[in-house]
Amino acid sequence: MLIIEDEPRIALMIQDALEEVGATSFSFALTENEAVQMAEVQRPAVISADVQLLEGTGPAAVERIYAALGRIPAMFVTGNPDMCEPSYGCEILEKPVTLHQIQAAFERIAPAEVLQAIFKAASGPA
Repeated sequence: MLIIEDEPRIALMIQDALEEVGATSFSFALTENEAVQMAEVQRPAVISADVQLLEGTGPAAVERIYAALGRIPAMFVTGNPDMCEPSYGCEILEKPVTLHQIQAAFERIAPAEVLQAIFKAASGPA
């Protein structure tokens, strides 16, 4: 899970929400360039991005990641939903958001194998 967010409080809230539904591996980026570099080093299963970053934008970061790695499920968590262009059919959540909204969006976009791995880990050994 790659969280592209320049506000630490929001990034941690997203992480907390996703940990509650079983996500376990997180990377954090504050800028567009940092997000692209991190994705190229470790391809994320899911991306969460804000629009306005310290440098660059979340939509531009997602577009560059798609160009380098192909489509990855993504959601934008932003106070500027009208700036999520191109959105590529990604989930768009407008701040302020609740933990439940973040969790529901993750469950809608996460690849089936990610959700199955989470369910299997939560179920314990068979």
